[in-house]
Amino acid sequence: PPVLIYIWGEITDADRHAIAIVGTRRLTTYGRQMSRELAQGLARSGVTVVSGLARGIDTEAHHAALDAGGRTIAVLGSGLDHIYPSENRTLVDRILKSKQGAVISDYPISTKPQGKNFPPRNRIISGLSLGTIVVEGAIKSGAMITAQYAVEHDREVFAVPGFVNSPASAGPNRLIQQGAKLITCVEDVLEEIQVEQAIHQQAFQMALPESAEEAALMPVLSREPQHIDDLAKLSMLPTSQVSSSLTLLELKG
Repeated sequence: PPVLIYIWGEITDADRHAIAIVGTRRLTTYGRQMSRELAQGLARSGVTVVSGLARGIDTEAHHAALDAGGRTIAVLGSGLDHIYPSENRTLVDRILKSKQGAVISDYPISTKPQGKNFPPRNRIISGLSLGTIVVEGAIKSGAMITAQYAVEHDREVFAVPGFVNSPASAGPNRLIQQGAKLITCVEDVLEEIQVEQAIHQQAFQMALPESAEEAALMPVLSREPQHIDDLAKLSMLPTSQVSSSLTLLELKG
């Protein structure tokens, strides 16, 4: 954000594993069904569902994640004191009272929900997520803007296919033509992001360091390439122990 990001609720370590679900306000019965199935499946797998609190697909995704006992994050295109649409104040209350998510914005308090605010906020929806699912939407729509941000952020883009003569499916069908991953169920998403492996790695990371060797080695690691002999000198460990410890740390993510 340019200055600050404002948060109602709490962002937790669990939210590292998040997927965005976005789509049209004018959803079809098919779109409602798919958004709910995907959101509930993700939530039951420990994945946080991120969306934009808009009418239609967004609202269904938020509710479905909470129904499944999972977490959800809503990103606003206004200040936190201007919930839009107004009927979703009850959804905001549900997110906060359940303590299963957060409502966030990078717009200051008192910022009203103007049309120009919504496209920029989509970068936050994408940025919070490992990937973005477009369920339904026109070729020129907010959902497609979010998908473009996901490409720029080097995140996954998923699309739910639909009837070729359905205006609501024009956007996701176009994304599939352009190389987005076609998905028909939540397993397609989970397989792509390898969420179970990531969750196991996070559990390992929370427990680190597990040994004296790891405690000596981790402070001398850097983002730049280093020779194993240099690491041995810096950590004052035998090269063989450095090698075995690095292997274990790699397996732990």
